[in-house]
Amino acid sequence: MAGFPPIAVRQPRPHDLVDDPVEVCGIGTGFEGVFSARVRDANGVQLVLVSITAGGTGTWGNYHAALSLGGVPATPQRTVEVFEFSQKGDGTELNKVVIPVTFGIALLDPYRGFAQYTVLPGDTLSSISQHYYGTATEWPRVYEANHHQIVNPNFIFPGQVLRVPQ
Repeated sequence: MAGFPPIAVRQPRPHDLVDDPVEVCGIGTGFEGVFSARVRDANGVQLVLVSITAGGTGTWGNYHAALSLGGVPATPQRTVEVFEFSQKGDGTELNKVVIPVTFGIALLDPYRGFAQYTVLPGDTLSSISQHYYGTATEWPRVYEANHHQIVNPNFIFPGQVLRVPQ
């Protein structure tokens, strides 16, 4: 039977639409029970870094952290990273888990969540935008919220379930 990984992230899940603060939780262990979480934007810029205490060498524990960004980030796509700094003090990051996410407030401010929309025959991102926002020009919001499942914004298909930021 395989053991638990040193760090597991239960929230957010890959490609989630996240709020500010970004809520991170899971189970983990680290040297003296300390590891770190951060958010980076699509340009690789670190927006926030926090320390987390959970478990300890050989003991796993639950953790929860709120990573407050304090403003609207420049890019909607980003990553949440949870990792342990090497005890050597050389800045090496160990056991890193990287989760791609989309920041809701970068798509729509204020961001309250998203509606699910099932694509119908003849729908386009522009027509969905017109329905939800009153203008076809806001289609990039819908595209960015679903970039992980839309290869080309000109091609969506009936039955596809999209997230529409609200």
